[in-house]
Amino acid sequence: MALIVLMEDDAGTRTLIASVLKKDGHEVLQAEDGAQGLLLVEERRPHLVISDVQMPQLNGFQMLAALRQNQVIAATPVILLTSLQERAHMRIGMTTGADDYITKPFRPGELRDAVSAQLNKREMQASLQGLAVDKAVQAALEEQRHQLAKLYEQRLAVELSERWPSGDGQAADEKFPSASVLFVDIPNYAGVAERLNPAELTELVRRFYGSANDTAHLFGARHIQFIGEGVLAVFIDATDTRTVNHGLRAARAALGLVEAGKTIQHYLAATYPGRNLPRFVAHVALHAGPVALTVLHDPLHAPRPQTLPIGDAVAAAMQLQRQGRTLGWPVVASVAALRMVTGAVDIGRRALVQLPGRSAPIDVAEITGLAH
Repeated sequence: MALIVLMEDDAGTRTLIASVLKKDGHEVLQAEDGAQGLLLVEERRPHLVISDVQMPQLNGFQMLAALRQNQVIAATPVILLTSLQERAHMRIGMTTGADDYITKPFRPGELRDAVSAQLNKREMQASLQGLAVDKAVQAALEEQRHQLAKLYEQRLAVELSERWPSGDGQAADEKFPSASVLFVDIPNYAGVAERLNPAELTELVRRFYGSANDTAHLFGARHIQFIGEGVLAVFIDATDTRTVNHGLRAARAALGLVEAGKTIQHYLAATYPGRNLPRFVAHVALHAGPVALTVLHDPLHAPRPQTLPIGDAVAAAMQLQRQGRTLGWPVVASVAALRMVTGAVDIGRRALVQLPGRSAPIDVAEITGLAH
């Protein structure tokens, strides 16, 4: 397993963390302050560093800055431990170069998830490189998209109200302990719709929502559902996609949807140059957690059973999308979603956002692209 250097001045917390890590088979080297810990890192070259923020000699930020300046150990991933009172200052740590942080008090499961995410970083990067699409495959996918677009253009507008199939039609509910939820919406849709006639709007809807559906299916969405002007997609691990976890497939789909929004903006600008249309942009949110697909039967109003995704991850993803709009981020992802794709995506800005009805803010970050 991995060699981990743990820096924590509180003996009780240090013992607890070391116990959890050793139970998982890791070798743990312990230090009571940042200076002692930094020496251990220089001498032993661990796979991972876990460090408290408030420590004597060198605090966590100072230790992190010194570690990043040493070329020999600069690439070592670092997880910072912080209290709730210090949470607002964690931007300093992320700017200095921390890879992740955990707020104390934390559950052993949170620690394990954060550690696993960092230790899997190299594996994820290798997986991403292995999945890099060469020019020939890119051309084939592009041709496939064109063919799909032609099929959607042949559909009547009334087919949009029927929506694309969701779920597999089974009568029993399905529960997934781990899933990635993607929600994409168009903030300026109403303004654009106001300035287009029905035929023009139908063409716009066909183009974007056809592309959204294609993109979600291309990356293996288990369930797709239209909610208002938005699209909700649920990704799970499955036998035909076991080489890529659901988090990475959801992230790739999110970036694809942002590009689809840009394509629609170019189309509108070229087709209706004098209409002064609001800018067409897609905002996407990602969250991860347990999800259930429950089947609703309503013979009176819906002859066929309807599948409804439920769970906190679903509600949080929809709330996060609105926060992403406010922040101006095309793709906003929660820490839970980010830990699924550590090392596979590039991260931009970070923030703490307060979602309605929740007692504590959620850590989020902007996904700017796939890691190279």
